[in-house]
Amino acid sequence: MQNNTKFFIYAGGVFICFFFYGILQERITRGVYGEGENQEKFTCMLSLVLVQCIVNYLYAKIILSTVMKQGEDSTRTAYYSSSALTYLLAMVCSNMALQWVNYPTQVVGKSCKPIPVMILGVLVGKKHYSMKKYLFVVMIVVGVALFIFKDGKAGGEESVLFGFGELLLFLSLTMDGLTGAIQERMRAEHQTKSGHMMLNMNLWSILYVSFAVIMSGEIFAFITFVQNHPSIIWQILTFSVTSALGQFFIFLTVSDFGPLPCSIITTTRKFFTVLGSVLFFGNTLLPRQWIATVIVFFGLFLDTMYGKTVSKKK
Repeated sequence: MQNNTKFFIYAGGVFICFFFYGILQERITRGVYGEGENQEKFTCMLSLVLVQCIVNYLYAKIILSTVMKQGEDSTRTAYYSSSALTYLLAMVCSNMALQWVNYPTQVVGKSCKPIPVMILGVLVGKKHYSMKKYLFVVMIVVGVALFIFKDGKAGGEESVLFGFGELLLFLSLTMDGLTGAIQERMRAEHQTKSGHMMLNMNLWSILYVSFAVIMSGEIFAFITFVQNHPSIIWQILTFSVTSALGQFFIFLTVSDFGPLPCSIITTTRKFFTVLGSVLFFGNTLLPRQWIATVIVFFGLFLDTMYGKTVSKKK
């Protein structure tokens, strides 16, 4: 009974934190600030990522010194710096994509993450996947393609499968695959703990983004925007805190119940994030897109339950 109660508390924490994380992300990136002729949109995506990484780093620092003491870390710095770069590029592309696509499209598109991970696993020659795994991934691909396919407009214009927003999601997925490959090496060679990984990856991400924000001059645009619209400060801080807290509940779930229940929780919460975006922001979905959403999340659920067996090639 105590374990069941703890599980539902952890699951509730993941659901609530990432539900509000998704709502705040769309509100920040797709909202309109100001009135009349002074209306403008928030476009400082690098600065948004920088704040998020700083909060995540502080969070990891706190939990490593309090509730999740994980000892010494022997992981090579090169692994942290390279995985932080790919992780960062994935996050930036994902956030930038929201300027061209709505949040449901982003969530369903990012559900393709198993695809680049699988491709890289096969290419490096170290993993073998079962036929069930391939079947579930194909199901996800079909669902995503069906969801993001753009119907042609009236007047004979041809349909377009991908726009710039979808291209950014594709780049984000590619970076996710590279990040996963590097992290697998980290775990295999150094048994890197989750807390150390989060701490160091966010530290390197802060260094990278700070350089990019300063060199691009975005820092000045960000400061000006915040001065003109101070209400966004609370939204950005809340957005970053919900991200950090959500990761905290994920770490607790993995620690106490294992990765499989955690995967089921995070997969299920994505559907409710899409539903919340539709309800709160009026992002209407076509019947075809609802069917595609069901296909994607059903494929993800099957993959979570039955597609995790991976063995090394001999």
